[in-house]
Amino acid sequence: MTNHRFTRRAMLRGLGVTIALPWMESLAVWGDEAKPGAVGSEPPVRLAVLFAGNGFHSKEWWAEGSGADMKLGKVLEPIAGFREKLLFVKGLYNEQARKGNIHSSQTGNLLSGAPLASGGDIRSGTSFDQLIAQSYGRSTKVPSLVLGCEKSNPSVHKNYSMLYSSHISWSSPTTPTPLELYPALAFDRLFKEGTEKGDESVLDAVIEEAGDLRRRISAADRRKLDEYLESVRDVEQRIATAGERGELQGWKPTLNKPDMPRPADGIPQDIAEHMRLMCDILVLAFQTDTTRIVTLKLNNDHSALRFPNLPRADDPAQGIDYMIHHLLSHSDNDDWLKVNQFFMEQLAHVARRLDAIDEGGRTALDNSMVMICSSMMAGSKHDNDQLPVAVLGSAGGRINSGRVLDYSKAENRQLCRLYLSMMDTMGRREQSFGDATEPLAEV
Repeated sequence: MTNHRFTRRAMLRGLGVTIALPWMESLAVWGDEAKPGAVGSEPPVRLAVLFAGNGFHSKEWWAEGSGADMKLGKVLEPIAGFREKLLFVKGLYNEQARKGNIHSSQTGNLLSGAPLASGGDIRSGTSFDQLIAQSYGRSTKVPSLVLGCEKSNPSVHKNYSMLYSSHISWSSPTTPTPLELYPALAFDRLFKEGTEKGDESVLDAVIEEAGDLRRRISAADRRKLDEYLESVRDVEQRIATAGERGELQGWKPTLNKPDMPRPADGIPQDIAEHMRLMCDILVLAFQTDTTRIVTLKLNNDHSALRFPNLPRADDPAQGIDYMIHHLLSHSDNDDWLKVNQFFMEQLAHVARRLDAIDEGGRTALDNSMVMICSSMMAGSKHDNDQLPVAVLGSAGGRINSGRVLDYSKAENRQLCRLYLSMMDTMGRREQSFGDATEPLAEV
């Protein structure tokens, strides 16, 4: 197999279906076409941005120390196993977000640092994930994937459009990048040649070619291929059954159960399954190199989600569905901490999945930057003088992780300096971005 020549992207193809393959020792999946005798190529760097609205528990978002000895606040406990791959960034802020009112004006420019139009008008700035997608994203089938777990809100709140609360990714100053809320359509975008849903299983469409490939690769790659195809099948089957448990997210309905048959496709009504499916689609997108940039908005700022899947602290037999996410964030109670940890568990799940994917000396997590952020530190205070930011992964060894970076007393502590550093890591070099004119030298 060392003399077999493959183009830069190894594929399985079927009628209307294309499945990109993960890194294998037998194939040169990434980079330029392999040279004669080469057995592989350098995996790409990926960027994922996860957003959690309304901040976190005011006393439990913190980290101290370094490496395996790093101490974490209770919010961060779900990612404790990744201390040595964590970059905890403290003290950065977004100047333009401090000039308006709460929620919308704090969120719409979180990834751009741009001034926001008020009075119900829509104008922000192109977000850094989309700037990367404009150049780096041209190498992949999908330039970027923007996923969400809560519908956009088109209303106006305190003189600012709530679309700002609903979108953090912006393709242009006046165009929020559309959120894909439907797991089935996000899955189809990765694997189908069109975005329409088909009845045939993706794997069934390529099973013959997969069998042919399996005979031509190493034993280690056969195990990798089987594991990968099994994960695709798992996501496909879970999409087909999403929502059957009937847990309801968002506002509370007047009926205890539906009075009509549930549609075959749609947004899962089990928020835990919805988030988990979107996380697994993120992993598949990176694993197949279908895209290298994913933005996953777990909920809106000023969110209306409820969490019946989480047991209440004072009555474990009851779920945390007595109050919407936004109002719960004002409490700083034990239930709010449980919801925070539930959100962080989504990040931990992505990290575990990526860290289990071998890419020739490094894992897919090592080759990624997976950032979680919010537009305020604590929902109980709506404070954004120091924003919560954490990054897992080392961008292919370009980031020295296992550290806490504290900029709380620095003179230039613009959040956009971090974005300049991350863009530079992915080959998009800008002289300035938002209110920043230089990257963070320590990143």
